[in-house]
Amino acid sequence: MKKNISYLDQVHKDGKIWNYSMAALFFLFPVLLCIIFSVLPDWGGLLKGLLATLPMYWAIGAIEVITYVPMLGAGGSYFSFVTGNISNLKLPCALSAMEKYGAKAGTEEGDIISTISIAVSSITTIVIIFLGVLLMIPLSPVLQNPVLDPAFAQMLPALFGALGVVFISKSWKIAIAPIALMLILFITIPALNEGTVGIMVPVSAIFTLVVSRVMYKKGFLDEKKPATEEE
Repeated sequence: MKKNISYLDQVHKDGKIWNYSMAALFFLFPVLLCIIFSVLPDWGGLLKGLLATLPMYWAIGAIEVITYVPMLGAGGSYFSFVTGNISNLKLPCALSAMEKYGAKAGTEEGDIISTISIAVSSITTIVIIFLGVLLMIPLSPVLQNPVLDPAFAQMLPALFGALGVVFISKSWKIAIAPIALMLILFITIPALNEGTVGIMVPVSAIFTLVVSRVMYKKGFLDEKKPATEEE
């Protein structure tokens, strides 16, 4: 007799299968190259490269799980960590979808909305890339026009700016601390750029959680209760 499996149990079961399968496929490519061309990697050079980059990526990976999973939910997290582009595509899409639907992150309803939105986002991305490959040559004169360069440079800021207005307006007191921190860091440390987003987003999220906790304990986040008729 078939046992009834809850939604989350099924999500974790399928998510693990697909994530382990994708990890195997990722490792299969270099293995196949070694087999086809009868070569082996330079283990010394590989070890040096891993020692230089692995600690950073392990740290980012651990922080991203802690940061993104509560917002994306189980299904959305499994989906996002396979398809990629979390901070600049999947996360804004999931948050916007939950906002429009009125679902809260951390609930089963929010998990479903997040998963559906990320799935649609992934399909849309694939379709756009496919069309881009087909139309790359015909549209090259238009896309390479210098007049459009400023617009393309502002695509991500426009995306996050629009989302920022929505969420900052809801909790503007909480938003002050991370905005101030990021402005100070990016102004005073020129080495920080768009390539460091993967590190700075989790850092900002953790910083915001700590500051929000302190503000809550100090009573700065207490909402004003509506006055009663007697008052």
